[in-house]
Amino acid sequence: MPTSPVHIPVLCNEVLSALLPDTPPGAGVYVDATFGRGGHSQALLARLPPDSRLLAIDQDPEAAKAAQSLCAQDPRLQFVAGSFRDLHSICADLGLLGQVRGLLLDLGVSSPQLDDPARGFSFMHDGPLDMRMNPTAGQSVAQWLAQVEESTLSKVLFEFGEERQARRIARRIVQQRTETPLLRTRQLAELIAECVPVHPRERHKHPATRSFQALRIYINDELGALAQCLAGVPALLAPGGRLAVISFHSLEDRLVKRFIRQQEHGQPIPRHLPITGTPNAPILRHLGKAIFPSEAEVSTNPRARSAVLRIAERA
Repeated sequence: MPTSPVHIPVLCNEVLSALLPDTPPGAGVYVDATFGRGGHSQALLARLPPDSRLLAIDQDPEAAKAAQSLCAQDPRLQFVAGSFRDLHSICADLGLLGQVRGLLLDLGVSSPQLDDPARGFSFMHDGPLDMRMNPTAGQSVAQWLAQVEESTLSKVLFEFGEERQARRIARRIVQQRTETPLLRTRQLAELIAECVPVHPRERHKHPATRSFQALRIYINDELGALAQCLAGVPALLAPGGRLAVISFHSLEDRLVKRFIRQQEHGQPIPRHLPITGTPNAPILRHLGKAIFPSEAEVSTNPRARSAVLRIAERA
């Protein structure tokens, strides 16, 4: 089953090696909790034996349409429309707790979402200022910017975008909205560019890049969703089951790295309480170092350049 030409799955071979370490791959239950347009799912299905099962999850209605087509081709695939933040409850409802042999999280925004001006994720093409992963739920960025306090906006830009000019940008946005509503991506990008001096080391990066990242992360509560998802992972994985997470910025990667480290050290024991059983038994163990795209992959798919893959295994 060929991958759609509009979406190239990042670190695909590395993900397959991480989740399917045996040759031939073992049968069982696998989960792609961020289906997107199905690139990784298709690659997994091409390798998995006939008696395996692949559960795919995504909140994007366009992803659901792509999944319907793939489900019709392969009965091993089951799709559930929902957020990966609800991964534990989805798997619990399906009776899959403790049975998952391989779990993939490919975080962030997908290429089809970036390339569709109507979704409002990118300033490369003008479109409505939306940025919701699920455009049928929650507030759009335009709606949020119309009423957010300047101090809150500045905090969001600084914490989620690591934008050094956060206060200046927030002040300018609040001033601008009293004159003209901010409704379009290019309108916002041009306003931000006026506030951000171009640093010589970042002359190839658009001045609005960090702010757009921050607004997207905030409006979708991406870090909160990731933390909730990760908290349920240990109960999902079978012994020896593997977790593979692809992150695209340091905030995500830091959260994933910290989670795996905490699981390696086991549950903390309260002081002054008697200890029973094996103290601090590891729940997960990390496998190898962080994996980055090869130069060949980045040359073929430049959007892969910031990706990092971390792998852990259920003890």
